[in-house]
Amino acid sequence: MSSLVAYEDSESEDDSLDQKEGGGSASVERGSCEQVKDNQDVMGCHFFEVTSRPHSFTADPDKTMLEYHENTSERNSSSLQPLCCVDRDMKYYNSGTAQDKHFRETPAPLSLPGTQGKLSPLQTLHHMAQSFGGESNTAKRPHTVPSGVRPYIPKRQRLVTSEEKTDPKYPAERVPGTQTRDSQLLSDVSAKVKPYLGHKSGAAGIPRRLLMSLGGHQGPVNTVQWCPVPHLSHLLLSASMDKTFKVWDGAESGQCLRVYTCHSGAVRDACWTPCGRRLLTGSFDNTAVITDVETGQQVVKFDNQYKVMCAVLHPSNPEIFLTGGYSSMVKAWDSRSCKVVKVYKAGIQQTLDILFLRGGVDFITSSDCVSRDSADRTLIAWDYQTTAKVSNQIYHERYTCPSLALHPLEESFAAQTNGNYIAVFSSQQPYRMNKRRRYEGHKVEGYAVQCEFSLDGTILASGSSTGSAHFYDYQNARMLHTLHAHSQPCLCVSQHPVLPATAATCDWAGEIKVWH
Repeated sequence: MSSLVAYEDSESEDDSLDQKEGGGSASVERGSCEQVKDNQDVMGCHFFEVTSRPHSFTADPDKTMLEYHENTSERNSSSLQPLCCVDRDMKYYNSGTAQDKHFRETPAPLSLPGTQGKLSPLQTLHHMAQSFGGESNTAKRPHTVPSGVRPYIPKRQRLVTSEEKTDPKYPAERVPGTQTRDSQLLSDVSAKVKPYLGHKSGAAGIPRRLLMSLGGHQGPVNTVQWCPVPHLSHLLLSASMDKTFKVWDGAESGQCLRVYTCHSGAVRDACWTPCGRRLLTGSFDNTAVITDVETGQQVVKFDNQYKVMCAVLHPSNPEIFLTGGYSSMVKAWDSRSCKVVKVYKAGIQQTLDILFLRGGVDFITSSDCVSRDSADRTLIAWDYQTTAKVSNQIYHERYTCPSLALHPLEESFAAQTNGNYIAVFSSQQPYRMNKRRRYEGHKVEGYAVQCEFSLDGTILASGSSTGSAHFYDYQNARMLHTLHAHSQPCLCVSQHPVLPATAATCDWAGEIKVWH
């Protein structure tokens, strides 16, 4: 079988075709092609001699060029490679399964358009020019995807189908025994919460009895948080040092509805977005991740370049969030562009917590920077827009503050201190501390014990290194009740936004309890 290839110095393929149609004899010989020869190792191109007779084309019309290429491959298997062997070296991000590895190592077969039927001599020459012609062919070849190889999907199409598909490496692991379908996680309304919807919430109550105990985490649980959307407020979020964060039914069944494994390090902080459909988490693997609650799809992942201790959403623009951790910088990220939009620098070692004040114009950061003679950088107030320090002379006692909480109604915020008390500050400049209010009775002792206000601002709750949960009257700083909740340090107390006298607690041993 013979095949036609253009001379290196031939003027064009059309001239060659004209000569053949005019009846002139032509002896076509392929000697060298600089462009093809430079890529000979990649393309596996062979040089051969082909002779055509006048007024006739001796190529067998029953055989296509692809068949000839396959025959040539059998004879020169030691030196010939498939045309698409470059695609074999393409690596897919986050694909480590054995099946994907097999697909990458298996060379894609040569596929030419229109060669599945019988071709005429001129058609054979035309397809040959399309396959091996260099810059002279401006038309794009139809792209055929070999079996088993995942095609490229444009970003916009991925965003459209993000709620229908799950990321292969970071799925939302289903817990055996749960009966909740994916479509029901954010559509079902708890029967226990339903009677309280549409009614004005009354005065906050104090939980006194154990409702349920939730087990499943293999490490300390750093935080628990109820969903802020009223009809989804039965969902409870937990973040643990076992590298996972989970969503529970904390109102009725106590089942773990989802387990998210998006991080390779301990999950230090987690919170709901205002819509209740996504979760923001920060981890010791130097990343912050926004995850879809229903599908477990990793919406976007941010490389923070340092261990994340806290991640906080902007109150008026949820697309913006701040991260702080083992660095002297606090970064503001835009989840739409996946870029850092602002950087706040201070002479500190790490940021323990971040709190936006009302309106999001200013925010407070808490650090571990405490000197022997001064604590001028323990709490720092920042201007969000200009990234300038508004004040660093807020808290003058030599204790670090592992947690901050904003009062829902008054212009004040609370700071948990390692001095075993909670201090209250004004949220207006110059952020003075209220020396007449000091909430004492619990222990911190170096743990990241959090504090939180009730929805009406009348009760201030705090965990304790002794395992107890403490509830204080905000107005007179008097302790109202103490729950002996855990045997290990109680790190967080989260009060329910809808159900009265209901709270969730978590401890250093990985246990979560719901009280009412």
